[in-house]
Amino acid sequence: MPHDQVRLEVDGPIATVTLARPEKRNALSLDLMRSVIKTLEAVPADVGVVVMAAEGKVFSAGHDIAEMMDRPAEYYADLFATCTDMMTTVRNLRQPVIARVQGIATAAGCQLVASCDLAIAADTAWFATPGVKIGLFCHTPMVPVSRAVGHKRAMQMLLTGDPIDANKAVDWGLINEAVPADELDDAVTTMARKILRYSKNTISLGKNTYYAQADMPEDAAYEVATPVMAANAANENAQEGMGAFLEKRKAEWKDQ
Repeated sequence: MPHDQVRLEVDGPIATVTLARPEKRNALSLDLMRSVIKTLEAVPADVGVVVMAAEGKVFSAGHDIAEMMDRPAEYYADLFATCTDMMTTVRNLRQPVIARVQGIATAAGCQLVASCDLAIAADTAWFATPGVKIGLFCHTPMVPVSRAVGHKRAMQMLLTGDPIDANKAVDWGLINEAVPADELDDAVTTMARKILRYSKNTISLGKNTYYAQADMPEDAAYEVATPVMAANAANENAQEGMGAFLEKRKAEWKDQ
């Protein structure tokens, strides 16, 4: 596929990965998803925040239905395994990933938003898992969506296929903020800069530990989090941060 269908732009500590297939509503073809994975893996290690963005009026309409007709079973297995790989690559990236949602995000596009660590949308955007309407239930989109919005709300989206607007998506926990479209870039940059104030290694460790314990029972979650916090307390960034707090000065992180 042409390289320019997924772009990586690095501006200092912020990298932006852009879906650039607006003529196809940024549909997630097999080749496009493979390119997203490779692009995410190419993000420089010294980047502190990654923004997942898209060109055009639609963030992503989900899978490319035209490419899914009359295929052998092996194709579908590869397609959805690759989709899962893309979502887990976002989740496993050491940097926090902010979805910049300028428009519609449906099916696997909604899944991608839910898979990002944070999401900020234009208040004109909307979200849906409408696979039931074409006989293809949103089995894989429901994994991160249900974890974001809870069971009853996820089932409402999945069983009816009805969209929710950006304000409801904030209320339900699918996204963090809904802002006027002309304020979207500023809102994303502001969020990124808040994260960038802190130690990159501390943020990475925190992200990893969060997802390691997120779906565990409380006792098991403490077994994961307690030794990590103890090790974190002993490392140089925590020592620097605690020292700076006590001395009432700005911390100087060792990994910036």
